[in-house]
Amino acid sequence: MKPAILIDKITKTYPGKQAVMALDNVSLQIGEGELFGLIGPDGAGKTSLFRILTTLLLADSGSAMVEGLDVVKDFRKIRDQIGYMPGKFSLYPDLTVEENLRFFADVFNTTVEANYESIKDIYVQIEPFKKRRAGKLSGGMKQKLALCCALIHKPTVLFLDEPTTGVDPVSRKEFWEMLRKLKEQGITIFVSTPYMDEAALCDRIALIQSGKILSVDTPRDVVEAFPYQLYAVRADNNYRLLTHLKRQENVELAYISGEFLHLIFKKEGFRIDFPYLEMKPIKPTIEDCFIQLMNR
Repeated sequence: MKPAILIDKITKTYPGKQAVMALDNVSLQIGEGELFGLIGPDGAGKTSLFRILTTLLLADSGSAMVEGLDVVKDFRKIRDQIGYMPGKFSLYPDLTVEENLRFFADVFNTTVEANYESIKDIYVQIEPFKKRRAGKLSGGMKQKLALCCALIHKPTVLFLDEPTTGVDPVSRKEFWEMLRKLKEQGITIFVSTPYMDEAALCDRIALIQSGKILSVDTPRDVVEAFPYQLYAVRADNNYRLLTHLKRQENVELAYISGEFLHLIFKKEGFRIDFPYLEMKPIKPTIEDCFIQLMNR
């Protein structure tokens, strides 16, 4: 698969009294037409990487190419070929839906009418509110408007930085369905998210924490590579149980996950001496894989 995005040993540190390394020797390759997810919590380095790839921030070292163009030398050409949707809503709140869309079309020397087919499936959902100011839209509608503005010039690569943060579950589901349809059009999509359940909707994912890539694979293969038997346990007092487990020499990892604790033993066949204990083997999720890789 020909790479649409090629990242080679990117490093970025923010100076200060306590310098923060946002990206630590990051290397990734994303193929043309791929829906690739960058999965990690807040502060993991996702936004820094996106800003470098969209030519808004310079890396300290390393290199990156988008559609065969260098992000430093060819930044003007790259901006014509990519669409970027930042994590924070960045459209003009005092302009209407229609005015925002026409403004972004003008920026790229095109018109809404010329490229309407590229946004039609999304725009029809917000068209009834085209005279409403963008600042008065719901979270889900703002999200769709921002996506329309990012697509209005027919980009070949789309960067979406935490696009579903703060959006209700129904709108999140609708948004990922829109991404699936965009992928079918051949657009390369690089999306970041802190939501582990969204990882399963990507072709491939990279798990990132503290600026370091922990794993790169398909969601299925990431889960299948989990090296332990995982258990779900609970008792009358899960907090006391967690404290008890962390004192046990044979416990590799124990953490809260909903109404259960998730537990990994260093060696199998170990009994837990705790009253009213319920314990069962379970299959890991992407979140379990992420926590295990962080612990390692």
